[in-house]
Amino acid sequence: MNSSTPPRIAIIGAGPGGLTCARILQRHGIAATVYDQDASPSARNQGGTLDMHADSGQQALRQAGLLDEFLALARPEGQQMRLVGRDGRVLLDAVPPEADAEEGNPEIDRGQLRDLLLNSLEPGTVRWSHKLTHVEPVTAGVHRLHFADGATTDADLVVGADGAWSKVRRQLSDATPVYTGVTFVETGLDDADTRHPALAALTGDGTMMALDDNQGFIAQRNSHQHIRVYVGMRTEENWHQDAGLDPADEGAVREALLKEFTGWGPDLLGFITDTDTGYTNRPLYALPVPHTWQHTPGLTLLGDAAHLMSPFSGMGANLAMLDGADLARALIDGTTTTDDAVRAYESLLLPRSAAAAEGAAEGIAGAFAPDSAAQVLAHMARISEEE
Repeated sequence: MNSSTPPRIAIIGAGPGGLTCARILQRHGIAATVYDQDASPSARNQGGTLDMHADSGQQALRQAGLLDEFLALARPEGQQMRLVGRDGRVLLDAVPPEADAEEGNPEIDRGQLRDLLLNSLEPGTVRWSHKLTHVEPVTAGVHRLHFADGATTDADLVVGADGAWSKVRRQLSDATPVYTGVTFVETGLDDADTRHPALAALTGDGTMMALDDNQGFIAQRNSHQHIRVYVGMRTEENWHQDAGLDPADEGAVREALLKEFTGWGPDLLGFITDTDTGYTNRPLYALPVPHTWQHTPGLTLLGDAAHLMSPFSGMGANLAMLDGADLARALIDGTTTTDDAVRAYESLLLPRSAAAAEGAAEGIAGAFAPDSAAQVLAHMARISEEE
C-alpha cells in the first residue's frame, strides 16, 4: 500500500473469509485485527462439511501458506455424491476416482478449517466477545466501530466479513436477505457407522440427496463418524410457529416432520426418527441478485455479507476465502493506495459473486421443485459424463 502510515484494518467476523484475509496480510507484514461476537473459538458449533475447490478455496489456502496442512486434514472420499429416490433406492452414485487430496474438491469439516486458519494467526489477532452494534463515519475514509459492551475503535478500513445479517453492510447497501422459500431442519447422527449402520451405508462416504416434489433429505458425512442431516422442504418461513410447534419439543417436531414426509420410504424417514442431536430450524435466505453497492472509502464487504446465497451453489465458503485472498493481495500491492486497492478488489468481487448467486438461485429452484428428482438426476448424470 502506497502510504507512509500503515492503515488500521478492522475485519468484522472470524469466519473463513475474514480469517483468510488476516492471515495473508500478516504473511506480508500488514497488521489487521479481527473482531468477533463469539465469546471464544469454541462458543458454538461451526456447521457441516465443505468441499474446497481448486480454483477458489484451495487457491486461497495456498496464498495463506496453509495448503499442505489442509491436504493433511482433507477427505477426498467425501466427494462422493449419491442420489436416492423417495423410496430409498439409489438412483445414481458418483464416486470419485482413487486420488490424493490435491485432486478434485476434497471435503473438510468447517470446524477443522476454522481451527487451521485461527492457529495460523499471531496471538491476539482475534478479539473475541466483540459484538458490533453499528458503524459510524468519522472523517473521510475513517469509521468508528461501536461494540455492545460500549467499547469503540477507529479504523481506516473496515472489512465486513460478518455474514448474512452484516452490520457493516448497512453502511453500503439497503439490501437485506430474503427468504428463499426453503427451510432446512438440521439434525444429526453420532457414531453413525456403529449406532446407525443402515443410515450410514445409505449416506455413503460423501453426500446423499433424496429430493422430490419440493421436499428432500440431504445427509453429509463429517469426520469422526458424524453424519449431518438436513430435512428440507418448500414451506412458509414460520412454518413451525404456524403449526404451534416448540422447536425444543423433539417429539412434536418429529411427528410434524413425519406427517410432512408421508409417503417417503422408511429408510429415509430414519433420518428424522433416529436423531442424536435434536432438531434445529434453518430457513434459507439470500441477498438480491445482483447485490452491488456504491464504493465508499474505508468500507468493503466479503463472503456472505457481500453475496449471501443458497447452499446449492457449493461456493459460499470458497468464494468467501477467495474474496479474503483477493482483498489481501490488493492491499499488499505497494503501488496503490488503500482506497484504490479496495476499488480493484470490488471490481473482481461484484461480477464474480453475481454469477455465482445466479447459479445458486437456479440450483435451489431446481432442487425444491415438483420435478426436482428428475432435474437433479439429469444434472448429476451430466456431471458424471463430464468427469
